[in-house]
Amino acid sequence: MATLRALVLSCSLKKSPAKSSSELIGRELLTALADHDVDGELARVADHDVRFGVSVDEGDGDEWPALRAKVLASDILIIATPIWMGQPASVCKMVLERLDAELSEKDEQGRPLVYGKVAVVGVVGNEDGAHHVTAEVLQALNDVGFTIPAAGATYWVGEAMGSVDYNDAGPKPDTTGLTTKTAAANAAHLARLLRDQQYPAIEGD
Repeated sequence: MATLRALVLSCSLKKSPAKSSSELIGRELLTALADHDVDGELARVADHDVRFGVSVDEGDGDEWPALRAKVLASDILIIATPIWMGQPASVCKMVLERLDAELSEKDEQGRPLVYGKVAVVGVVGNEDGAHHVTAEVLQALNDVGFTIPAAGATYWVGEAMGSVDYNDAGPKPDTTGLTTKTAAANAAHLARLLRDQQYPAIEGD
């Protein structure tokens, strides 16, 4: 069984080495994927000078092209984001805006370059909103050409108006942990199928 490649884009608002719950859930997904012969790495987007925009390269030192190269080299993309004010973090929204450029980047068969790649989402927060954030992020990823597996998201939210982060909440093997393992297993399965049999060419391009 050939090894697949996964990339986590952690959309924490905090730069390294600050603790990050979204980085934690991203790393947990990588650990679960390793059980299915998937290698991976994590990049915290806030550590990079990513410019606002909707092109593949905004110039003037924009560091998105280097992250984009990692996306294109991966079979599975994981977006890990905290919830802020019931929304995906601003860093996550910026990443989605940059990925919008992929609609114009086609292969020789007329397909966006991210066709055949699988996307999964990990969400953490101290408030309700995980389903809303998941819906926004997965819809955006699907719009630009990523494929979403069954049960393609995992999340944890703390008590309403609470102050405990996922970093400090302790293991949740029967809830978030099980969901993470399921998302990883389904993502690896789907990515392997798509690698072996890509989508058909887009007619008219």
